Amino acid sequence: MAEPPQPFVFEPGAGPQRRVAPHVARNAVPITEVLRGVLPPAGLVLEVASGTGEHALHFARAFPALTFQPTDPDPLALSSIAAWRSEAPDNLLPPLMLDAAGEDWPLDRADALLCINMVHISPWAATLGLLQGASRVLSAGAPLVLYGAYRRTGVPTAPSNEAFDESLRARNPEWGLRLLEDVVAEAGAVGFSLESVVDMPANNVTVILRRG
Repeated sequence: MAEPPQPFVFEPGAGPQRRVAPHVARNAVPITEVLRGVLPPAGLVLEVASGTGEHALHFARAFPALTFQPTDPDPLALSSIAAWRSEAPDNLLPPLMLDAAGEDWPLDRADALLCINMVHISPWAATLGLLQGASRVLSAGAPLVLYGAYRRTGVPTAPSNEAFDESLRARNPEWGLRLLEDVVAEAGAVGFSLESVVDMPANNVTVILRRG
């Protein structure tokens, strides 16, 4: 199988740091509309696996009363986030290094947690670490919001998602679409309950969990 295209490109004329993920232009607005009914009116929103930093910039602009903390384990991603931050309002904080699978997170509290397109492009240990870390930093009633492609029991997987899953596993056998019910079960084991699953464009979903 041919190597699938990289999920980001470098923005022309912006230097080597600033990355562009084409999917952000398609999904940032739909995700924002879901978040309007989920995020608290004020407080700190932690984003795990912020990638290029474009989502964090978009959300900071869309929710000026909230403070956004972007993170990523990849130094090149952190450089991209910092480069995009030069265009951001003051409510977007400097990026922090955070490995979702690790136990040592760089902050101990947040009022909401976002994680976009990480669960399927990382080992299962990263998802387990994400859920365990979220249980440590979120208080009762706080939302944990996941976005991406999933398999769901009783719901046929779109052919495009099957092809995507195959390409992910070809790149790394520890990657691939997860069964949503497995993720929800692991979340339940660390104190979260499923609030809703929102169908999104391009056969993705937004999963909203609440800390008990």
